[in-house]
Order: sequence, then C-alpha cells, then structure tokens
Amino acid sequence: MNQPVIGGETMVVSPHVLASAAGARILERGGNAFDAAVAISACLAVVYPHMTSMGGDSFWLTYHQGEGAVRGYNASGRSGYAAGLQAYADVNEIPRRGIRSIVTVPGMVDGWHAVHSRYGKLGWGELLAPAIHYAQHGFAMTRDQFSNASQHAGVLGAMAETAAIYLPGGKPPAPGERFRQLAMARTLKRIAEHGRDEFYKGDTAKEIASFLLKNGGLLTLDDLADHQGDWVEPISGSYRGHTLYQMPPNSQGFSGILALQILEHVDLSTVEHGSYEYYQLCVEALKLSFRDRNAYLTDPDFADIPLGRLLSKSYAAELADSIRLDRAAEIASKPLGTDTAYAAVVDGEGNAVSFIQSLYFEFGSGVVAGDTGILLQNRGSFFSLNPGHVNRLQPFKRTFHTLMPAMSCVDGKPSILYGTQGGEGQPQTQTALFTRMVDYGMNPQQAIHEPRWVWGRTWGEPTQELKLEGRIDADVARRLAAAGHAVRQVADFDGIMGHACAIRRDEHGFLQGGADPRSDGGAIGW
Repeated sequence: MNQPVIGGETMVVSPHVLASAAGARILERGGNAFDAAVAISACLAVVYPHMTSMGGDSFWLTYHQGEGAVRGYNASGRSGYAAGLQAYADVNEIPRRGIRSIVTVPGMVDGWHAVHSRYGKLGWGELLAPAIHYAQHGFAMTRDQFSNASQHAGVLGAMAETAAIYLPGGKPPAPGERFRQLAMARTLKRIAEHGRDEFYKGDTAKEIASFLLKNGGLLTLDDLADHQGDWVEPISGSYRGHTLYQMPPNSQGFSGILALQILEHVDLSTVEHGSYEYYQLCVEALKLSFRDRNAYLTDPDFADIPLGRLLSKSYAAELADSIRLDRAAEIASKPLGTDTAYAAVVDGEGNAVSFIQSLYFEFGSGVVAGDTGILLQNRGSFFSLNPGHVNRLQPFKRTFHTLMPAMSCVDGKPSILYGTQGGEGQPQTQTALFTRMVDYGMNPQQAIHEPRWVWGRTWGEPTQELKLEGRIDADVARRLAAAGHAVRQVADFDGIMGHACAIRRDEHGFLQGGADPRSDGGAIGW
C-alpha cells in the first residue's frame, strides 16, 4: 500500500486510472509530457465529471528540457462583460448553483490549446481520442462518482439537460454500470476537428451562449469569443534546498510557499512525524498563510498584491515566531468548494507538467449547457458582492482561485511534482506531502497514504473545524482540541481530505509515483 510505482524514464499520475492510462498510451505513441497532459486533462473531463469538465478552469506548470525553466499557464476564465454588482442587486451573495452562478468563462479548452500548440508533438485529434472514446462508449461508474451523484441528486435533477445525463431513469447509474455521455462525445469530436475556437467561437460556443441567454444567464457569445488565457511567470520560494514553484494570483499558490517557508524556521528533525507538535505546527503555519491569502487574493489586474513581502524569508520568520505550540490562533475562514482533479507527467526527455482543473463545487453549477453535454462551472460564485471587498465582482475579472499545481526543482531540474483536490485543503495537503517527503524521507505513495487533516469550512458546514482522519492517534486529537481547535475525527481514509498525486525523482534518478487511495487514481511508470 505504501510502495510507490517506480519508473526509469517516465511517470504519469492522476486521480482516475483511465486518465493515467490515456496519458501513458500517448507517451508510448511518441508523445511528450505536454501531449500526455492534454490527453489526461481531456479524459478527466469525461471520466471524473463530479470533479472537472470542459466547462471549468485549469492551471498549468510546465518544464521544457530545452528551455530549462518552469513556465505557467493561467487557463482560468474571467467574468462576463455584464457581470457587475448591479446584476445581483436583488441578492446578498451570488447563488452557488444554477444559471445565475455561471459568471465566468470556462478556460480549460484554451489551456489544452496553449500547452499543445507551444510544446506538443502529436496531432490534436489524437490527444482527444481517449476522451472521445470514453464519452461515446462509456466507462464503469466508480463508487466515488456514484456517491457524489447520489449526494447531489437534487442539484443534478434541477434541470432536464443535466438530469438526462447524470440521473438516467431518475437515479445515477450504480457502481460498475456503463456510463455514457453521448452529447459530450459529439462536442469533443467537433473540438478535435476544428480546434480551440470551436469552443469559444464555433457551434459549441453558440449553443452555450444561446442556452444561457434563453435561461437568464449572464455570459454571452462575446464573452466566450474574447476569452484568452495567459502564459505567466510562476512565483517561487525555497525550502531546505528545493526551489518551490506555484502559480501567481489569482491562484492561492502563494499560500503553499508561505506555509513551507514558515515551517523552514522550525527544526522538524526534532519533531516526531504524526505527533501533536507536527500537526499543531503545520496547521498554525497554514492558518497564518490563509490570513494573508484572504486579505489580498484576487485578480492582480484589479489590485496590488504585495507578493514581495509575502514571499520574503524575513516575513516567514516573523510569522513563525508568532506560532504558539499550546494554543490555536483565531483566524476566520470562508467556506470553499472542494471539487478538483490534479495530475502530473514526466517524460523520458525530462519534460514535466504539473496541472490541476476544476468545476469548483461537485458537478459545478449543476447546469449542462443545452445539447453540448458540458457541465458549466460555478467558480464565479466566489466573487464578493461587497463593493469594498478586494475580490468584489467586476466585469472581465478573474476571481480568487483555489487551484494551485506545485513543482519543486533541485539544481534547476524538476524534483517533486505534487497537488491535490480540495479547495481549502490544497495548501494543507501539499504541505503535508512536501514535509513528509523532504523532512521525513517518505516516498510519494507513503506521504499520500499517511493520515491527513483539513482545517476550515466547506459549503454547507456551519462551523470551522479541524478534521482529522481516524488513524490519527486519539491522544493527539485530544491535545489539539485542548489547544482550542474544533476537532472532528472522520473516516480513516476520508474523501474530504482530497485526492492527491505526486511524482518524485529519487537519489538514484528513478521516478517514484504515488496516487491517492481515497481516489480512483493510479500511477503508471516505466
């Protein structure tokens, strides 16, 4: 259970084994890591519909051996031109589900095009073929997808177009039954034939815009046609000899760097893994990073974000000095969505891709756009309607985004690629994985398998809790509660902890891959 998959040349990890296999087949056919990543992403949009879709966003960290540098692509969408505060004058917050939750343009297909056109080797249609196959011919419904569909049947049944796909006959297909998405197969075939612009300017775009107009949505054909993602310079920091890379705002990636740089001021070699001190230090460092994230994170085109200070070693030292081992700091959190899919690829040439994609909530808005088969995200529901808030709703603006793929390099080469599902939980699980691998010598699979925690709230939860998996020692849980944490112990391997994946190049040059037992994922390497 704790042994990683080991490859001498290549490694693919994702939260669904069919997507991992799709990426591996692309590598076997002569594709590179960028080709494989696009194939995995498209496949996840089909086989992991409760977590991701063509109607969502993605973020990409890439390393091209010839360039010798880490690059980022922000494939998140902006709000529509009509999405101002006046559009929601009748409510106190943007609805979390339904047509009115659809505020931002889906950016993921543009992300596929950007990565493939810059770095890919194989044909566009070949990369989308696995996704088309699973949409048209179906795949076995997993227990995870069935559980999510059953839990959110009310959302899925609210609109006929959605119910027809996800609740055939009034209920989700049972685990093991064949699940087909024929409308999505037709849409993917059009995109495979006509390329990126089919989604943003072609018949698919027209169908999405027409459906939203007819049902009272805000996004228009102009919003889709004018969408463009961005190649960006990743933000960076360091931790015990590793250069850390994350996506810049509007991603929450800086919180992952800040938390590790706070912990760098602690000698973890004197702290037993799994002890009260380990969990207390990690949780408190992360809470301090969340305080700054909540204060500053938004679209950097609309606000100044003091990244220089937030990522400085002196600031991390200042925060580290404020941590109390005997007391939980009081920091408020806003409830976040949890659906996401993270994956990573390293190929035989040394190219690497760490990427993540999401619909925001499970099944996003719950709205399938007409005959396209595409579930649309509700990411824009996180905008604030408070005119004074840094993340307030404005036209053509990106919202605060939880997605944060991560990569570290040693001597300028990719060393660890890591990430996970779960909004508020992403920087928390990343911190657990990275400290376990770097400070405690665990392989990726062991680091993922060990008990995890998540602090904060998700939608529908009335309280701010520190959730601990049941395998965490009961005495540790009691001490954390005594320090002031609102502790709740959950299942031994609980899905609320997210679906993590990681790749690490070991001291012998081999690639170690790990996929989360809480997911349907798999690691494939050779």
